Amino acid sequence: MNLQQYFPVLLFIIVATLIGFALLAAGRLLGPHRPYEEKLSQYECGFEAFGDSRMKFDVRYYLVAILFIMFDLEIAFLFPWAIANGTVGLVGFWTVMVFLAILTVGFIYEWKKGALDWE
Repeated sequence: MNLQQYFPVLLFIIVATLIGFALLAAGRLLGPHRPYEEKLSQYECGFEAFGDSRMKFDVRYYLVAILFIMFDLEIAFLFPWAIANGTVGLVGFWTVMVFLAILTVGFIYEWKKGALDWE
């Protein structure tokens, strides 16, 4: 394994990090810094904050969010297959069909259980 081939990647990471920190420092040093009470107050959807910040949320919010992320990531797995569709042959095609069938069964199960209903 020749590590010299990875030097441009390391250089890119170092330069990007330095530029990022330089821009943050420039904004901090050159930008105005005039804090006042309203600017430092908590902002919550256009109105004053109410209640405790540790109040309970409905579980359905988290359930829908997790389901969205799960299915979104599973669909993202289809992009590499779509690009390499011509080279994977029939084995790759049927593998993706099994993957989509499992995905569809999971989606139907969620739908039947009412996980996607928002009351």
